[in-house]
Amino acid sequence: MKPEMRQGCVVMITASNQDEAQQLARMLIEKQLAACIQILPTMQSFYVWQGSVEYADENLLLVKTTLDLFAQIEAAVSAAHSYETPEIIALPVVASSRPYLSWMLEQVSSIDEIIEKQS
Repeated sequence: MKPEMRQGCVVMITASNQDEAQQLARMLIEKQLAACIQILPTMQSFYVWQGSVEYADENLLLVKTTLDLFAQIEAAVSAAHSYETPEIIALPVVASSRPYLSWMLEQVSSIDEIIEKQS
């Protein structure tokens, strides 16, 4: 896939604590599935789980990557995450500075490179 045809996205992932957030971030960077990951400090999340209103302290990862890598990110995070149903949501980048987008695309693997590594 040509670099200019790849769509940038930001994947939001919640983690149970700072340590888990850092482990997930390190894993995604090492696998070249993300160019940059920011971990936001502890926040409170409110949600319904198994019929009850719950709340928890969590950290939020903002993962800068490309949409074609979402399935690999989802699989890697799901396998390593402490939650039964982790939040893994991709938001498309509708606009970006060209220099930043070029840098980001250079940092992450393409789906074709991942398939080649698996062969």
